[in-house]
Amino acid sequence: MKQLRKFLILPALLLSALVLSGCERPPIEAVQHGYRGTAMDIIYNPRILAGQAEKNAVPASNGPASAEGPKAGVVYQNVKVLNNLSVAQFSSFMVAMTSWVAPEQGCTYCHNAANFADDSLYTKNVARNMILMTQRVNTQWQNHVAQTGVTCYTCHRGNNIPQNVWFKDPIQKVGNGMLGNKNGQNTPVDSSGYASLPKNTFASYLLNNEKIRVNGETALPTGNKSSINATESTYGLMMHFSRSLGVNCTYCHNTRSVASWEQSPPQKTKAWYAIRMAQDINNNYMVPITGLFPPHRLGPTGDVAKANCATCHQGAYKPLYGVSMLPDYPYLTGPAKTTQKSTDAVPSPKSVAMK
Repeated sequence: MKQLRKFLILPALLLSALVLSGCERPPIEAVQHGYRGTAMDIIYNPRILAGQAEKNAVPASNGPASAEGPKAGVVYQNVKVLNNLSVAQFSSFMVAMTSWVAPEQGCTYCHNAANFADDSLYTKNVARNMILMTQRVNTQWQNHVAQTGVTCYTCHRGNNIPQNVWFKDPIQKVGNGMLGNKNGQNTPVDSSGYASLPKNTFASYLLNNEKIRVNGETALPTGNKSSINATESTYGLMMHFSRSLGVNCTYCHNTRSVASWEQSPPQKTKAWYAIRMAQDINNNYMVPITGLFPPHRLGPTGDVAKANCATCHQGAYKPLYGVSMLPDYPYLTGPAKTTQKSTDAVPSPKSVAMK
């Protein structure tokens, strides 16, 4: 009997460890986020927040450089972007960008040391495009980034490639018989909280503009046109939001009526713009420069690295906890703001796909 007990204890301990591994270790704190009685609390873990603080610290700056003096485009050769900056501003930004993106390689990560005007390194051409992308985000997507804006550091944080990017997954074969279409499920990844939810949702929603919907607007059978696969993919994306921002569902949704825009926190509208901003970045700034990258910088299907929510947020509800670096680099706000065609108006529940 004793031997039998010993034989049973070990599997029991292993099973307990497996079950508890899916739980978060205390302490846990809850912050009221909505009206009392609606259970709209944001759940935080102080231990995890403490670990995030250093990662979201803003790097030291010498302050804004003087705009006085000759222009960089006149003094230096082949300056195609930011050529209207003063030499002081241009030099200051080059030093800052080097520390943000290539602190180990230095200037030679983008430049030929024997001829800084040379365009032979692909990284230099990529950098030009990324500066234009940053300016577009800061001028055309203020409905999401507001006046805080972004810089190269927001995503890179001392890495050549941002730590949180995504590539397309190879096409999965449809299973035989009762297996059906795997739909990217049961392949646990961090972006979907290591759940059995589909893991390849980014191409659907952050590159393509597929509908994000679980609830229909009217009763069945005509109101809800979402398939089970689409519903599961939607939840996969929502898990990515939660993981990327370090929040739970109530940050954007009223749990009393998840589908209602009128009863939702303003963050839901912010998220609507975030999705379309990611589509803009990926389709107009990343995909078009795929050919600039060498094969080892591309994904398994030959596509370029693309942005998702974690690229900027990196576990914080606001990147760098809402500290703006733009006062020191005001030229990253780009040229005068132009009209943002389809995203200036706040969406209504009936006019948007995200229900």
